[in-house]
Amino acid sequence: MQLGTLRRVSWRELLLEQLVPTRFRLGAAVIVAACVAVTIGLAPAVGHGLAGRLDSAFDQRIQTDMGRFPALLTWLPDFGQLRPVAFATLALALACVATRRWTGALLAVVAEPAAVGLTEYVLKPNIGGPYENFPSGHASSMFALATICAVLLADPPRRRVPRSVRVLLVLLALLLAAAVAAAMVATGAHDFADAAAGTAVGIGVVLACALGLDLVTARARRGPGARPASAG
Repeated sequence: MQLGTLRRVSWRELLLEQLVPTRFRLGAAVIVAACVAVTIGLAPAVGHGLAGRLDSAFDQRIQTDMGRFPALLTWLPDFGQLRPVAFATLALALACVATRRWTGALLAVVAEPAAVGLTEYVLKPNIGGPYENFPSGHASSMFALATICAVLLADPPRRRVPRSVRVLLVLLALLLAAAVAAAMVATGAHDFADAAAGTAVGIGVVLACALGLDLVTARARRGPGARPASAG
């Protein structure tokens, strides 16, 4: 039975792994810019009218649809709490360490806390409105985790997991993140605009961190020998 050819990967390639494939880099940068625009545009101090219209259009619908499944609303929000998020982040980092994907482990331990910290300590106190509900911390942390999974599974150095399985895993991670964000709206803890902005923060921070790490590792790959010779 033919299992396919596995690409040999050097230790240097694993150590200096490119997280965002070159063909996706421009798209990732555009998504980061869009996430910044969404977060600012929905902020209570900036786009209250837009946020209010979105809340009126979606809040009641989400509450009605998810209210049919009260059992889900009792445990779905728990996934976005600090302890489960920290455990999932640690699990992703350890999985990367076990497979010697050091840059991937660094992405997990940097990007997730960055998304949570930006949400809780920068955005909520400064643009979150009088109740500091904006953006949703549950949405930002869960979508950050899902985006980390997407980055790690997009183009792994060792392609032992079939592409269809990798796509399915990413879709499941995104589905869980969306379900947690919707549950926060359904329980009345957040409005739709809060969840949408939290989604943008989680995705944008992770992609920005991944692109930043790629810049660092690209310079490290070139090494000192790649510096242009000085004139004279």
